[in-house]
Amino acid sequence: MRTTPDLRKVKASQKVLLIDDDDSLRRVTEYALQSAGFQVTAVADGTAGLARFREERPAVVITDIQMPGISGYEVLQQVKEESPETLVIVVTAFTSVEKAVQAMKQGAYDYIAKPFSRDELVLVVEKAFVLLGLQEENRRLRDELEHQLDFSHMVGSSDAMQEVFDVLRRVAPTEASVLVIGESGTGKELIARAIHQGSGRSKEPFIAINCAAIPSELLESELFGHVKGAFTGAVRDRSGKFEQADGGTLFLDEVGELPLELQPKLLRVLQEMEVEPVGGRPRQINVRVIAATNLDVDSALEEGSLREDLYYRLAVIEIELPPLRQRHEDIPLLVRHFLDKYAAGRRIEVKDACLQAMVAYAWPGNVRELQNAVERMVVLMRGEQLDLPDLPVKIRSSKPASTGKVLNLPDEGYPLEGLEKEAVVQALERTQWNQTRAAAFLQVPRHTLLYRMEKYRIQKP
Repeated sequence: MRTTPDLRKVKASQKVLLIDDDDSLRRVTEYALQSAGFQVTAVADGTAGLARFREERPAVVITDIQMPGISGYEVLQQVKEESPETLVIVVTAFTSVEKAVQAMKQGAYDYIAKPFSRDELVLVVEKAFVLLGLQEENRRLRDELEHQLDFSHMVGSSDAMQEVFDVLRRVAPTEASVLVIGESGTGKELIARAIHQGSGRSKEPFIAINCAAIPSELLESELFGHVKGAFTGAVRDRSGKFEQADGGTLFLDEVGELPLELQPKLLRVLQEMEVEPVGGRPRQINVRVIAATNLDVDSALEEGSLREDLYYRLAVIEIELPPLRQRHEDIPLLVRHFLDKYAAGRRIEVKDACLQAMVAYAWPGNVRELQNAVERMVVLMRGEQLDLPDLPVKIRSSKPASTGKVLNLPDEGYPLEGLEKEAVVQALERTQWNQTRAAAFLQVPRHTLLYRMEKYRIQKP
């Protein structure tokens, strides 16, 4: 519920500039405003008034219209040009109200006709500060709306996705580096864009680069830039992705594919916030880095293809995106989302048998594969509803996951926690204690596996 700003706080934090060449009226007006709690600066002419305005930047200016030298009209014009948000109240004789109307047309907030009472004066100024408070509240609400996370392109009601959304809400407003881990097609760039949109950098650039798509000999220049003559073909200075993202966010997709010789340079940039173009001198930058990889991070660290110090610098916050096969309950929602996107205003329904086949499919290409399948089905659909014949052959002919029993419980019963602990241990043993692969085997996010290991005090022998 919106509330009216506390006038006592407004008066304590805002100033009023009073400009009037009538010494007696100026002193009376100044005293009346000060008695009401406002901080008042009073001057005798327009020249002095504009000088004090530029020095103090008061939120409210009260000026007489008829003054020698610079008139109240000129004061109004200068103030509104330099500070449109400042409210100007003009004072005029009762017989010259048409002058006040003219001033209102030029941008004055309100007018007071002489002679005026103390109560009338204070009421007009209080109303001005109420308006200023509401304007400030509106700006704050607009900023909050601009920085809200946009989940419109990320569909999911499953517990796994709700957990991801919760982490996003908490991490987006911070400056922490984020590493998004997930298979190809799970939507890692969508996550990065949502974090950028929900941060204080949302109005600054979002620059994305796929580290696996650029030849290794060109990647250093792409990331850090180069100067003219640094190498053959460098005919002019060129800024790299870090400089292009200055003030905003840089998304390093497939960062696990970064050549080993470039990783120390990237680490130094992240530590020092200083980029050194090829052949040039270091330059300061201000960039938030979000990285993503579809690699098995544990294996990459063990094999040495990913430096451990770089990993910890990138993964201040680690977000794991579950593959689509681990969140089958989201598939109907995603199908509807993509149908609405590609159906060109039509309402296309899906028969139960068709939807069940889509839910049962493993989706190795994840959300990207599902999106492509729905678009293909809409383009080639035969009837009014999507049915099994509309499905791509590999989806239609895929076998559902086995539903055979995997447990032989003793007749006397067995504690659930014991079953869970045993399942975790067996998964780790089957994967040679590779936590990422063990989590995939158990069809849970990696952080869930780590929580269970800590809960049951499971350690590698």
